Amino acid sequence: MRVISGIQKGRILKAVPGESTRPTTDKVKESVFNIIGPYFEGGYGLDLFAGSGGLGIEGISRGLEKVLFIDHDTKAIQTIKKNIELCHFEEKAEIYRNDWKRALKTIAQRQIKFRVIWLDPPYKKDVYTYILANIHKSDLLDKNGVIICEHAKEKELPNTVEDLIRIRQENYGTINISLYMWR
Repeated sequence: MRVISGIQKGRILKAVPGESTRPTTDKVKESVFNIIGPYFEGGYGLDLFAGSGGLGIEGISRGLEKVLFIDHDTKAIQTIKKNIELCHFEEKAEIYRNDWKRALKTIAQRQIKFRVIWLDPPYKKDVYTYILANIHKSDLLDKNGVIICEHAKEKELPNTVEDLIRIRQENYGTINISLYMWR
């Protein structure tokens, strides 16, 4: 697992030890960033269910001003911290060990708007629609922002959730990526 492009291009990242996470492959990551960017001129990102932090770190490397990394797993948080240090992104990252419900509630109180939100929960948890509705209700997405949901190919996500509309869906073998924006 590595940083694909930007100021940390080629940097090797550490994976979370064990089988508790499923890192996004470099191929999928590169494809997603080519769709949504590929580069940014500032803005905030939210890496929910961050795992090793690879998606958010890629976002910072490609120009995001700051990324919030959220995961409930202690090993994941330790790995994110190590990867952030490897990339010298300490000033551009906020890392929180928290479950997604409490994290979204806390973030909503801060009134942050995100340019990019990555959702990659464990595939067995069927929480996508609920999280998308919560993002909508809390008005967390910038008016030109995008939400990227990584999910199992067998899991069909809705075309719309409130005022969020799926603008694209891509398949990468056993993985699907669904992108949402404001209607």
